Amino acid sequence: MTQICRIISTSTVRPLRENIEHFARRIELTPFDLQLLFADQIQKGLLFHKPAETLSGHFVEHLKDSLSLTLNLFYPLAGRLSKVDNGDDDTVSFFIDCNSAGATFLHAIADGVSVADVLEPVDVPDDVVYSFFPMNGALNCEGISKPLLAVQVTELVDGVFIACTMNHTAVDGKSFWHFFNTWSEISRSHGGEKPALVQVPPVFGRENYLHGVIDLPIRIPSSLVPSSNANFVPPRLQQRMFHFGKDEIARLKAKANAEIGTNKISSLQAVLAHLWISITRNRLLNADEEVTYCILIGLRPRMVPPLPEEYLGNAVLLGEVKSLAGKLVEGGLGSAAREINKMIASTAEEEVWKFLEDWTKSPRFKTLGRFPSNMLVTGSSPRFDVYGNDFGWGRPIAVRSGPGNKFDGKITVFAGAEEGSIDFEACLSPQTLEAMADDAEFIQFLSGTNY
Repeated sequence: MTQICRIISTSTVRPLRENIEHFARRIELTPFDLQLLFADQIQKGLLFHKPAETLSGHFVEHLKDSLSLTLNLFYPLAGRLSKVDNGDDDTVSFFIDCNSAGATFLHAIADGVSVADVLEPVDVPDDVVYSFFPMNGALNCEGISKPLLAVQVTELVDGVFIACTMNHTAVDGKSFWHFFNTWSEISRSHGGEKPALVQVPPVFGRENYLHGVIDLPIRIPSSLVPSSNANFVPPRLQQRMFHFGKDEIARLKAKANAEIGTNKISSLQAVLAHLWISITRNRLLNADEEVTYCILIGLRPRMVPPLPEEYLGNAVLLGEVKSLAGKLVEGGLGSAAREINKMIASTAEEEVWKFLEDWTKSPRFKTLGRFPSNMLVTGSSPRFDVYGNDFGWGRPIAVRSGPGNKFDGKITVFAGAEEGSIDFEACLSPQTLEAMADDAEFIQFLSGTNY
């Protein structure tokens, strides 16, 4: 691959406070965190128009200063993973060591690359976008020696891309965007040593919310820890952004509810059903082939008592809906949306505790390469505040993700730039995307695309 970005500088950013004795030194990991040890890290970034201050380079130093202030609050992200060998029973344990080793900050320049080069192609230009992200290919387990947070600020001809690579054992999507929102707010308001904060600080102490169901630290039999950290090499894939406007979403929601005579189908469930049917139809599967849709379900409000929204860590379960390909396509939008609705509604506190107990007894790690070609997986949420991240020179104009956790069937959902709209980043085979481009039933509900 041609080198897109020139790295101008690499530095380590630590919490501003010199006295870190008041920081919790050790944060235990739960099964929600540990199952991701051998998966890729979270990689998301935002594209902005270029601020005038780039001419002096001041804005880069400003971002580093505000990142240091943000790490005062999110100090675990300045730490490292730690592995303990429990010699008495041949098990290992992992935790976050809040040692203030620091986050990595890279300043880069993408010569000759413009905002239009990122936004105008029908397919996401992976060679360009992926070059904006640091630590590509690093697994979460490498957080023992590598930073839990790496930031790359890349200057384009007429824009700036701010990308974060964050260890997935430390955060989920909710926590990731909580960090991003706080950093942008501190950057925007930073005019002294005590910037005005609206964002609520993160909440730590995972053991405080497990009610004695499991004991921490969790001891994992050494024999169950994968021996190879080799990354999964996916087949040739392409990515495309699908934009659903507020009006199109309303039409899909009305159609789904009308087809099954209910009012329980949400806007997001209707769009997810539309995507599932369309992708299945255009994958040209046999009618009797079983297809699976996996959807990440946020657990913070489902726990009793609820986890704080600002809880720093992973609090999601992967829910599954299954169908035969022919039945799914012929059944229509309402039928598919109903099954998605039922699955999400049935995810209750009892299922959460069962997962925690079962995983503790028999740990299972999520890795790439185990997803069949007839599966679809949707992560992230349109509720995350993406376009409110103003670092002091205006709102972002686009969101993109890095190469982490990409495979045929990975769908990432984001809030759209316009109120009430939703964007989906679809990672699929070129053949499937080509077929979807000619699928009138699918594209009639898209808004503002290059089709």
